[in-house]
Amino acid sequence: MDIITKDLHLKTKGFSDIHNITPKVDATVKETGFNDGFCHIHVVGSTASISTMEFEPALVKDIKEKLEDFASQNMKSHHSETWGDDNGFSHIRATFMGPGITVPIRDGKCILGTWQQIVVLDHDNQSRKRHVIVQVVGK
Repeated sequence: MDIITKDLHLKTKGFSDIHNITPKVDATVKETGFNDGFCHIHVVGSTASISTMEFEPALVKDIKEKLEDFASQNMKSHHSETWGDDNGFSHIRATFMGPGITVPIRDGKCILGTWQQIVVLDHDNQSRKRHVIVQVVGK
């Protein structure tokens, strides 16, 4: 087995801004030439997460609304009181969702459902340049 690591960068708006990175991940897997293995996708930072979803406007809106119900941007938090940055909610959202996922590779492609895409969610309370690491292990 070999390991190839690539870096992706994207600009986000914060407040659980969701970006479909599936085409970039697919291109990275294709570049490796691996037929079988797995791909781990990890976002650097404690206020963003990686997941999969059906990336379509109505569901994006639903996800954002549910995240607001779960950890409101207006919530009081010990983190925000301590640091004065008012982004405790973003850390909570990111912690519960997690910073990464692993996707199997077969026949040189990520195994995803028909409507399943890999997404980055930036939960912070400001725009950022996000760094995503795509690490492909295979043969």
